[in-house]
Amino acid sequence: MTVYWPLALLTFKEGIRNRALYGISLIAFLFLGANVLISGSAMREIGKVAVDMALSTISFTGLLLVLFIGINLMAKDLDKRTIYMVLSRPISRPQYIVGKFFGMALLIVVTIAVLSVFGMLSIIIEKWAYPDYFPRFFWGPIFLAVLFAALSLILLSAVSFFFASFSSSSFLTLILTIMAYIIGQSLSDVKALVEAPQTAGITVSPVTHIIVQAAYYLFPNLSLFDLKIQAAHGLAVSPSYVGWTALYGLAYTCLMLFFAALIFRKKEFP
Repeated sequence: MTVYWPLALLTFKEGIRNRALYGISLIAFLFLGANVLISGSAMREIGKVAVDMALSTISFTGLLLVLFIGINLMAKDLDKRTIYMVLSRPISRPQYIVGKFFGMALLIVVTIAVLSVFGMLSIIIEKWAYPDYFPRFFWGPIFLAVLFAALSLILLSAVSFFFASFSSSSFLTLILTIMAYIIGQSLSDVKALVEAPQTAGITVSPVTHIIVQAAYYLFPNLSLFDLKIQAAHGLAVSPSYVGWTALYGLAYTCLMLFFAALIFRKKEFP
């Protein structure tokens, strides 16, 4: 940790100083402020809309953080040649990748924590103004949804580091990360549709079935971490689901970092 912590802290400070963070934070605060106004006009669904919009804002802000700040943190070192200064110290390339990732993970956690405070505040205001429209309201599923949102963003950040380890441009890394996010969010629905095509009245070829199955195990299943519906309806989440999903996220993150470090070790810098 004596090697990783200084690099992680430096990466965290770089992310905090990034001007894009202030624009992303402003958008988030505007959405959270609008939550009070929008959910109040949702008739009998005020409680569900307030919780869902607060959690959606937190997740969307974290996604922007990963796409427009996390990806550029590593690209900036390559473009400005500052990576040579870092690697000239007793730091290996795998340690550089892991240290950078820890810094980005810390930035995600801190940002999500700050946004969660304002998100919970918007829910409290709505609950105080319309107490009769929060019949099944529990803080537990909401906190769990926020935690899982942070885990999914950390996993997605590890995926972006994997793409950045062999990509020659930050734009290509951005496109690949967005594709991985879109696929990861829709994997479960597509797999269910392919496995039971008769319910939708469609015909699925064996090749399509194989491709979907391969994508299901190859890409990160980010939909597992989406607990907004459970939080909005006050539904309990089984401890086994929480444990296995957290273990899956940790394993996939470590796997992405392993391959990223392996590829980055042999990468030739411009």
